[in-house]
Amino acid sequence: MNRMIQSIIEEARAVSQEGHLASYIPALANQPKDQFAAYIIDEQGEVLKFGDYNFLFTLQSISKVMSFMVAAEYLGLHKVLEKVDVEPTGDPFNSIVRLEVAERGKPFNPMINAGAITVASLLPGNSVDMRVQSVTDFLSQITGRKHFINQEVYQSEFETAYRNRAIANYLKANNYLNGTVEEAVETYLQLCAIEFSTEDLAKFGLFLASDGRKASNNKPLISRKTAHVSKALMMTCGLYNASGKYAATVGFPMKSGVSGGVLCTIQNGQIERLKGRMGIGVFSPMIDDVGNSVAGMHFLQSLSEHYQLSVF
Repeated sequence: MNRMIQSIIEEARAVSQEGHLASYIPALANQPKDQFAAYIIDEQGEVLKFGDYNFLFTLQSISKVMSFMVAAEYLGLHKVLEKVDVEPTGDPFNSIVRLEVAERGKPFNPMINAGAITVASLLPGNSVDMRVQSVTDFLSQITGRKHFINQEVYQSEFETAYRNRAIANYLKANNYLNGTVEEAVETYLQLCAIEFSTEDLAKFGLFLASDGRKASNNKPLISRKTAHVSKALMMTCGLYNASGKYAATVGFPMKSGVSGGVLCTIQNGQIERLKGRMGIGVFSPMIDDVGNSVAGMHFLQSLSEHYQLSVF
């Protein structure tokens, strides 16, 4: 392993203990605290990988950007944006207050729970299973393998989803949801419980860097416009209410989840022998008070600084 990257990883691991597990979701309180994995892939298929990069964790909020893409391709981007805006909030991901002050209660963006629950209700299919499958099938086309729901994590979230049900009821009252409140919440929570690895995340990041084209055959799976809007959302809203901070200090589109995963996409850069478009997946489960992986963000910030990866 390259000595510089090894040093960056060791520093990141050292600060992970400053975080905590997402114990408000009971099943996530059992994650291995010391886990760290990263996977980087470029457009030529060159790879750098560290730790247990095949370890499976649940996507949590990372699924929000993926479900947004599926809904946008199914309904048309303009139809989805009639239901969900693209403005940052600066509020916690599960905040309700913005719904009450926004015009007609419209969710500010798809990366907060209100927006993601709305998007979940817009997915293709007339049942929860069909809507979830529309996303897992999409993911399988990009990663080359099947994806499943972690039932333990899903049930754990479903049984404690009081706030998400409150958000969904408010959305339904303002005519933003398709179907029932319970269907929207179930769909959203199952999407959060999809299992992924850092290798899967990196492949998805490369897919985004390629403007929605599949790496194996350069076939477009989503429109260039949907890819561009998705990356813009990741940059401005992808790291909860620390998105502005990390846009300034890391400087490329990312989406995090409270399980400790981070999805990253690099439009053009060089990391050792890797160059051009790249995807990065990172996992370390100890998160900060905002919800971002402590070691993961330290690793990405150091990587960006050393290899000058910021778009700014």
